[in-house]
Amino acid sequence: MEIQIKRIYDDAAQNDGLRVLVDRLWPRGIKKEDADVDLWAKDLAPSDELRKEFNHDPEKFDQFAQDYEKELAERDEAADLIEEIKDEDPDRMTLLYAARDKECNHALVLQRYLQKHIAGASFASPRSV
Repeated sequence: MEIQIKRIYDDAAQNDGLRVLVDRLWPRGIKKEDADVDLWAKDLAPSDELRKEFNHDPEKFDQFAQDYEKELAERDEAADLIEEIKDEDPDRMTLLYAARDKECNHALVLQRYLQKHIAGASFASPRSV
């Protein structure tokens, strides 16, 4: 399975596969009926405390990534999503996020985390779309 990331504001593509929104809040300016989202996994987003501490500061990204991975490991939501993904067995999944920064955002961290934790899956190298 390939896991890619993409901004929710970018057009949906046929090769997106399973489209999973991973933000806690619904993105501004996007109507739910127009979003082409298969699953809204809002509980996988970083905690409010962690998000506010990071504040999209690239200098804080490495620490944010470590703290976010720790949060993911301590919560059941990531394991629940992994089980759901294994049941559906899609060829590709696209994690959708609203952040403007394509290089420093929680979807990158979640992508790596999922790639490491889905047993028996074969993944392409991490990439942004």
